[in-house]
Amino acid sequence: MENTSPASPMTVRDRVGAIMDGRLVQNFILGVILFNAGILGLETSRSAMAAAGPLILLLDKICLSIFIVEIVLKLFARGAGFFRSGWNIFDFTIVAVSLVPNAQGLSVLRALRILRLLRVVSVVPSLRRVVEGLMNAMPGMASVFMLMGLIFYIGAVMATKLFGASFDEWFGTIGRSAYSLFQIMTLESWSMGIVRPVMVEYPYAWLFFVPFILVTTFAVVNLVVGLVVNSMQDAHAVEDNARTDDYRDEVLSRLKDIEAKLGDLDKNR
Repeated sequence: MENTSPASPMTVRDRVGAIMDGRLVQNFILGVILFNAGILGLETSRSAMAAAGPLILLLDKICLSIFIVEIVLKLFARGAGFFRSGWNIFDFTIVAVSLVPNAQGLSVLRALRILRLLRVVSVVPSLRRVVEGLMNAMPGMASVFMLMGLIFYIGAVMATKLFGASFDEWFGTIGRSAYSLFQIMTLESWSMGIVRPVMVEYPYAWLFFVPFILVTTFAVVNLVVGLVVNSMQDAHAVEDNARTDDYRDEVLSRLKDIEAKLGDLDKNR
């Protein structure tokens, strides 16, 4: 007779953690987040608040209570390990901001309650991968932004020296020049709004503005896009490799089980 040791029973913390990580609870929290986002939007409507203001505020408090209970249960289930996950810290911070009292000087923080909608990112795995891809691209993006900052500073100094005397509103100071150059980089009314009026006074101004647009809009900005795309591809490649490894391990495990059963059959013959 085989002497099999009983499996260790699950603790209360393990059970709570399993429930909180379950698909049912995650879908419920996602629904509450989306519902709360609609409630917060209704709070900005004067007609809605006049018609059902107390009900809207009550529903908002109920949603916040659900989020608080979720955080407390996760803290109970995971203990100090709760704060080892960046997503858990993100959720905790978003809920903590919502608890700031509606006092004078803190209205801006209260307005940040809409950030609860960002909790969708931590609940939906596909959105988490997008954010993680962006975070992985940040080191490379920082170098590109530094390069763009140097280009903007050089361009702002040159524009102030060249055009500041006649166009003080656009290029009177380095700050104004930098803002005007940012508008030009985004291609928002850059030609008829800024460059052509400048060319009335300085006919060869295009020799400055056209290379600036080519370097910033079509070169540096596309470098940022390329870094983000590469980071997303790397994130998807890691996910695909993980799925392949899991599938391989599952197949090997099944093959071993089949081999063991075949061995038992050979022994019984």
